[in-house]
Amino acid sequence: MTSFDLTAPFALEVADAVLTEYPLDPEQVLEGTPRVSSLTLHEAVDPATGRTVERGVWEITPGVVVDVEADELFVVLSGRATIAFADGPSLEVGPGSVAVLPEGAVTRWTVHETLRKVYQITSDASSDA
Repeated sequence: MTSFDLTAPFALEVADAVLTEYPLDPEQVLEGTPRVSSLTLHEAVDPATGRTVERGVWEITPGVVVDVEADELFVVLSGRATIAFADGPSLEVGPGSVAVLPEGAVTRWTVHETLRKVYQITSDASSDA
């Protein structure tokens, strides 16, 4: 995991960022052979709330996966997906979309085209999100 020092300014060409692939839990995969990769830009505990804030870049290739979400805000840079919530709506996201996922939401991601996003996740410091 590469982490950037946010005490010093930096800029990153997100489309060219090199991400590190990591395995999906096979129980999450419903269709296809999706692969995920990411690059953590910054991770720290917010002293005001005691919660961990993580910022980074994440990518998934086409397929269908299920997940339990963290408290997340993201912007899609490229690709397309449908995010269906077990107890609610479906979101269609693509380049330029901004989305908010509530913590604990059960989702089904149908990734139509390799999706790359920039995200911020907030979680309890003790969780593995």
